Amino acid sequence: MSEILLAGLALACGALVQGAVGYGMNLIAAPLLTLVDPRLVPVPLLLIALAHALLTVAREYRHVDWRGVGFVTAGRLPGTALGVLAVALLAPRAFAGAVAVAVLVCVVLSVVSWTPRPAPRSLLVAGLASGTFGTASSIGGPPLALLYQHSAGPEIRATLGACFALGSSISLLALGLAGQVNTGHLVTVAWLLPFLVAGFLLSGPARRFLHGRRMRVAVLSVATVSALVLLTRSVVG
Repeated sequence: MSEILLAGLALACGALVQGAVGYGMNLIAAPLLTLVDPRLVPVPLLLIALAHALLTVAREYRHVDWRGVGFVTAGRLPGTALGVLAVALLAPRAFAGAVAVAVLVCVVLSVVSWTPRPAPRSLLVAGLASGTFGTASSIGGPPLALLYQHSAGPEIRATLGACFALGSSISLLALGLAGQVNTGHLVTVAWLLPFLVAGFLLSGPARRFLHGRRMRVAVLSVATVSALVLLTRSVVG
């Protein structure tokens, strides 16, 4: 029971951050869940992520950029394959370090001069990067969030939620076909769902403070923390 409580608190915190900013739950939850019980990753966390994404889309569905979601998903499919290839061929710590540096460079460019826009080509590239980074390092949100950083808060949250819902579904389908999903995972998720819902509900009031420049600062801050976590992981293992 103590393990469920610890895992639930980690998920509640992650759900609060992602519900307010649009992404970041895996950044907070994945390392802690792995420490509590490695069996909580990836299948239970993917199921939880799917539930959170669906809640986000349901809450702000009017603001989803469905055109952008289509391009991102088209890029994510080959990106997922590249991520699997990266895991098989590259040293995990070196790859994580490269991802971290790439994200930090994008953050610095965003602050200094770069003004990314969700155009078809950039959406495909962001989807490719998200699929690759997410599959190989479990942190695939920053490429998408950086691309939408100048959009309104509801559009960022809803669009990323739709992308995550599709991405999680694809991953779960692949794992299910490989026989990696079982009823035990569903029971575990049932115990953890109340914590997810609590964190998601708490994110509602937090959204009121994140608009305009504050939302962009939040997006860049979470991206920076994601990159630093990856960089630390690549250095210390």
